[in-house]
Parts: sequence; structure tokens; C-alpha cells
Amino acid sequence: MERTERFYKIQNLLRSRHFVSTQDFMAELGISRATFKRDLEYLRDRMHAPIVYDRDQEAYGFDPAIADSELWQLPGLWFSADELQALLTMDRLLGDLQPGVLSELIEPLRKRLKSLLESGEHSAEDIARRIKILSMGSRRVAPAHFRTIATAVLTRKRLKLRHQRRQDGEMIDREVSPQRLVHYRDNWYLDAFCHQRQALRTFGLDAIETAVVVPDKEVKEIGDDTLERHYASGYGIFAGTATQDAVLQFGASSARWVSRETWHPAQIGTPQLDGTYLLQFPYAQEPELVMDILKYGADVQVLAPESLRKAVADKLRAAARLYD
Repeated sequence: MERTERFYKIQNLLRSRHFVSTQDFMAELGISRATFKRDLEYLRDRMHAPIVYDRDQEAYGFDPAIADSELWQLPGLWFSADELQALLTMDRLLGDLQPGVLSELIEPLRKRLKSLLESGEHSAEDIARRIKILSMGSRRVAPAHFRTIATAVLTRKRLKLRHQRRQDGEMIDREVSPQRLVHYRDNWYLDAFCHQRQALRTFGLDAIETAVVVPDKEVKEIGDDTLERHYASGYGIFAGTATQDAVLQFGASSARWVSRETWHPAQIGTPQLDGTYLLQFPYAQEPELVMDILKYGADVQVLAPESLRKAVADKLRAAARLYD
């Protein structure tokens, strides 16, 4: 019986019997007293298992002094893709932090992450060397701006923003009631009610030149249901109330991959007899959708609506002219 298998056997024995003697462990696991002691030490020190020796029972059990100790369990024999991504991403983000007030506070977190990563037969160093999480396209946000905006979001204060519009680089001034911060595709965005436009808007934090708190004006509160309807019904970060349906036809070479992707929660995907793949979903605004479509080059065709078809065609023609 391998060590990892023994760990699960130890856990199951404690679950089913509550108290298990050393002799019973040795008999059930087919191991020596020394091996059992080593396994027990590993479970306590590396896996934080709340296992204690009860002198009255002359056996081991979960520590009754620790709330919900019997809910403790070993991680899976291996992490799922989502779990491993979460652990490695957290470790990378904590490692990237510059020295500051959190330096001492995050060290215990990093140690705990390391112990979780080492829950199997693999060291954290080996996992980090063999498995990588790459973040592409992230844009730097000025730390002072982020602190100001995050504080305003949490303390419910208005903000005056000077923001660079992506389309033409024009600097615009806005007074907003911040609603929430969103981390999307490795970048930070602010969902806010714009008092000039009297509507919800999204601002990329990397494009904000100045951010100043306005302490003497009430914040306009937007309910969670309204925020979810506004942002979740549209496409990506440039969401809004969906007004059109995109219909895309992917070539056979991309069909098998695109059929596994989620472009929108309400999408409808239909494999075609010729091997192509028809994808339909609602959207509100086109900029981000156009960028995602362009990634597939000549292996996707926009069938509808005409405005989206034209937007993609115009971008392709402009790109082609660069190579004439």
C-alpha cells in the first residue's frame, strides 16, 4: 500500500470508528509502528490533520477541542484543474507583491499554500517547475489609483475620474458612483454609475490618469439585481442589456475546439453536417466581441447581424492593407 493510499485509509478509519488504536492502524494498514508514526507526523505537520491521542480511549481520534475537526479531509489524490489553477495563481500573486505592510501577514498564507500543494507525493518546487500559470495581456495599474478607487468602492464615496478613452485617446472627466471592482481577463475594471451620462459605465483602471474621492455627495446605489442584469446579459466586460444576437459559423478545423468554449451563458451551439459549427448568443456592444472573432482569422464567418459582420470585415480589410 502506497503512502498516499495509507493516508486515505487512516482518514476513513477515523471517520468510521472515531477512535483507533495504534495496533488497529498497524493491522489495517499492514505497516510497522515506526512507519505509522512517520505517517501520523506527516499528516499532522504537513496536512494539518487535527489528530490527537486520547489517553482514556488509548486510541487516536480527531481533536474534539477544534470546531468542526471531523470535517477535515485530505485533498483529492490530485487537484482538479480549477483547484490547481486557484492554488498556483494565489501563490504567484502573493509572490509578486512588492514589500509592504502585508509582507509579514502573507508569509503564513504562502506557507499554507505550499503545504496544500505538497499534499501528494510532489514538492511545491517540482509542481511550480512542471506546471505554469501564464497571465497574458495584463496592464499595470498605478497603486495609488487602485487604493483610492478600492477605498471609494468599499466606503461608498463618489469619485472624480480623468480617464483616457481607448478609441481615440481623448481624456475625459467623469464623476461617478462606484459600484464594484471587477478582475477580468487579467485586468481591473470599475463598474460605476456615471452622473454625466446618467447610466452605468465600465472604466479600465489602467486608463485612469487621476482618481479623487468626492466626500460631500451621496453615492447613487444600484441594486445587485440591476447590476447583474446590466452586465451579465451582454458580452464580456463591455456588457449591457443585450440587443442583438451574434451568429458565427466556425470552420471544421476550429469547430471541435470552439464547441467546448463558453462565449456566453445563453449561447446555443449547433454542429453542422459539413463539420462546421454554428454559434449563437446575445450581446450588447461589439468591441470585445470583434477582437475575439478576429482571433480565428479566416476560420470564422459572421452570419449576423449585419453591423457585426461589417465591423469584422472592416478590421480585416484594414489589417490586410498593412501588408499590401
